[in-house]
Amino acid sequence: MLIETRAAPATNLRRNLPDFLRRALAARGVEKDEELDLPLGALHSPAALPDIDVAAARLATAVMADERILIVGDFDADGATASALCVSVLRAFGAAQVDFLVPNRFAFGYGLTPELVRVAVEREPDVLVTVDNGVSSIAGVALARSHGVDVVVTDHHLPGDSRPAACALVNPNLPEAEFPSRNLAGVGVAYYVLGAVRGALRSAGHFERRGIAEPRLSDWLDLVAIGTVADVVPLDRNNRILVHQGLRRMRGRLTRPGVRALVQVAKRDLARLSAADLGFAIAPRLNAAGRLQDMSVGIRCLLAEDEQEARRLAFALDELNLKRREIEFDMNEDAAAAIADTGADAEPAICVYETGWHQGVVGIVAGRMRERFHRPVIAFADAGDGQSNELRGSARSIPGLHIRDAIADCAALQPGLIETFGGHAMAAGLTIRRHSLPRFRRAFIDAVARRVNERDLAGVILSDGELPGCELTIDNARRIERLGPWGQGFEEPTFHGEFDVVSRRVVGNAHLKLVLKRDDRVVDSIAFNHAPVAEKRVRVVYRLGVNDYGGTATLQLEAQQVEPA
Repeated sequence: MLIETRAAPATNLRRNLPDFLRRALAARGVEKDEELDLPLGALHSPAALPDIDVAAARLATAVMADERILIVGDFDADGATASALCVSVLRAFGAAQVDFLVPNRFAFGYGLTPELVRVAVEREPDVLVTVDNGVSSIAGVALARSHGVDVVVTDHHLPGDSRPAACALVNPNLPEAEFPSRNLAGVGVAYYVLGAVRGALRSAGHFERRGIAEPRLSDWLDLVAIGTVADVVPLDRNNRILVHQGLRRMRGRLTRPGVRALVQVAKRDLARLSAADLGFAIAPRLNAAGRLQDMSVGIRCLLAEDEQEARRLAFALDELNLKRREIEFDMNEDAAAAIADTGADAEPAICVYETGWHQGVVGIVAGRMRERFHRPVIAFADAGDGQSNELRGSARSIPGLHIRDAIADCAALQPGLIETFGGHAMAAGLTIRRHSLPRFRRAFIDAVARRVNERDLAGVILSDGELPGCELTIDNARRIERLGPWGQGFEEPTFHGEFDVVSRRVVGNAHLKLVLKRDDRVVDSIAFNHAPVAEKRVRVVYRLGVNDYGGTATLQLEAQQVEPA
């Protein structure tokens, strides 16, 4: 375990905080007290988003003219929340004919493909709106326009060399975009667009003319928070505002029936919901629908207005998530064995494939293998029903490597090797021919080797330093909790240190429960999915957590790593 302490630059923070927490915030770029305040009024203006006025004008016209609007989303939690957001808000604006269509990943693949457009045009939409996809859907947009359908693309993925000929393309990651935050999730982009649509409708006198109370978009921030956390986009201040405000609404029970039902089946406390709960409890249940079946189940759950219907759909999502876990367990075992047998972990990058793997779960497997071997990983599965000659891969990266760019290197150096690809710095997807896998594997390894160094591959754990026993208190844990939301790019403070082991036991068949002692302070600790340790003194990487089990709150160290001291 290689531990490095984060560098903490000088800071002008004046808040009454412990020194260790002041240093941790400085290490995350927080320089002033006001950066810790997360009011809605501090959100960036939408004005710098490309084409947002064009998109707003077209959608406002569609609402006022009662045109048919069709939302086309992605099959993950970001796409599901963005789809539900658009359908629900546009209906609240008075749109009489708005519906959604989400591709089945096994039949259509990702994005607005021509195959999906052929299904969409059967519904005779006047306007088609993509959410969390579309920036690379050149053929799909062209086909829709040939049928007389206007297309508004809202997306956050990186564009390729060519762009679709949509009537509007709203994306903070276009090179010419001047929007201060390029980290918006798909649902965040959709939220900004809907705000601009509301402004256009207000200017046109639409709400007054129709007798509609102008909707408050903050009522939908629960969906924005879930999608933003689920997509693991960096939590810059703008995204932290969106997540913080959404969590506030959820904790205050100002949320929709579907979200309440998902929190219930996940056995979480709505009043104390955290960003981690959104990422590790709510998002997996939504994603399970898109991975194993059809994301429309998740979208319908989020749109449900009846509590009983919401619970029925939430329980269906929970069942899908249990099935996903079973499939994932077997695939993880296969992947780890294949990597060990071939010595693939000796290379700077890993490509792994097994016949019969579930296409909807390879992304999770790639992530698990990335965590285990500290290498960028692409896991492949057969496309379609297994009769196709194509493989679809899901890639997960390590800090320091922009994985979409590494894949782009392969495409540039060997034209024709990759059929399609797209994604982010930390995650990407691609399609190749089955016979091309050995050649792609070598090209990918070489591309990664040119972009990383030994430190990148060492699995470095960044720590905010060591804490003396006197700082191991529930008050400090609560302070950290209040300074959230924490997540990607704004990681919760992590500490390390040596402890004496007072007692140990395994709970839940897989979790290591320890009682630890440091400087005469005795504390509980839990290490999830961690092998037992026999040593009397250990080195622990941990976070300060709160255990509310039994109704009494106590400090609990949430151990990320435990090893002999």
